[in-house]
Amino acid sequence: MAEVSIDRFVDRYARRAAGMTASEVRALFAVASRPEVVSLAGGMPAIDTLPRDQLASVLDDVLAASAETALQYGGGQGLPALREALTALMAAEGVEADPEDVVVTAGAQQALDLLGRIFIDPGDLIAVEAPAYVGALSAFSAYEPRYLTIDLDDDGMVVEQLERALVRGQRPTFVYTVPNFGNPSGVTMSYARRRHLVGLCREAGIPIIEDNPYGLLRFDGEPLPTLRSMDPDNVIYLGTVSKTFAPGVRVGWALAAPSVVQRLVLAKEAADLCGSNLGMVLTERWFADEARWRRVLADLVERYRRRRDAMLDAIAARFPPTARWTRPAGGFYVWVTLPEWLDTKAMLAAAVERLVAYVPGTAFYPDGRGSNQLRLAFCHPTEERIREGIERLGALLEDEARLYESLRRR
Repeated sequence: MAEVSIDRFVDRYARRAAGMTASEVRALFAVASRPEVVSLAGGMPAIDTLPRDQLASVLDDVLAASAETALQYGGGQGLPALREALTALMAAEGVEADPEDVVVTAGAQQALDLLGRIFIDPGDLIAVEAPAYVGALSAFSAYEPRYLTIDLDDDGMVVEQLERALVRGQRPTFVYTVPNFGNPSGVTMSYARRRHLVGLCREAGIPIIEDNPYGLLRFDGEPLPTLRSMDPDNVIYLGTVSKTFAPGVRVGWALAAPSVVQRLVLAKEAADLCGSNLGMVLTERWFADEARWRRVLADLVERYRRRRDAMLDAIAARFPPTARWTRPAGGFYVWVTLPEWLDTKAMLAAAVERLVAYVPGTAFYPDGRGSNQLRLAFCHPTEERIREGIERLGALLEDEARLYESLRRR
């Protein structure tokens, strides 16, 4: 029998460590990786679309021509050539940027942690969408803020709620939003809401953190201007190549004012000294060929569009009429709201027994809401597997409804 582990340092941990809990998304990965389970949980990109022969050729060129740089330490801000390439990538979404205003990070996730480190003191109020990206909540919560949650509807963040909070005297340190095909909601902030948010925060002197991992993955409609392009002085912009290239290279970035960049570089150097030069050089060389990355991106968008359509059609055919769900115009996710009596966290074990996984809604609220909601990801499974997973989940919801009705009638 294994010995029970005793934590001899339990009275030595910092207070903030007590608030560190495992992400419900990460906790699902072990189960969801079983081949018999249809995982509608994790937002894993479809990297099988990458042309492996071309990728191998780029990697060979990196090691042949740039090994001295790629395998060595680098600077905290990131390689200049990559920062130049990232400005060109941002230009595809209408964001003008100077490479000197870019800090390369280990995915946009590290940028969230670094921004929390330089902006949040314990007890500070920060404004987030509700529901919000669980990784952002995890990163920010380590610095012990209070949360001002702003609801979402089909037009994105309900900015009027933020405006009323400011009138009441609540002043957040910053506002965090994923305005394009948000995680977990899948909704996109309307142009009117963007204009309202930018104007409101500029007037109040409250910075906006715009997290835009999915902006280039649009299936329907015309692109909307980024918040950064609407107000370059007051918006800190986060990007990543995890969704348009490969998450394994761990390349994200923050675009910010020089004073913020300086502090981000200092915080990053304290955290990891520097990023992976190998990942940075590989990424820079990949995006140096615009025709190639745009061709791969177009294939990705078409694949995700088909998977989105397969999920929406299956949900409409199989979920109960009382369910409501978003209809994303891009990105990775569909957000489902079920009857209030359902507890999706408690139901997850039964779902896994039926070989389907999702993420319970409570993971995406700092105040514990969302018990009757769940996030479904259509990015990784095939269309056939998506339909199979929704069929299993629909059957479970039917059984849960029958059980509820029988108990209610007693």
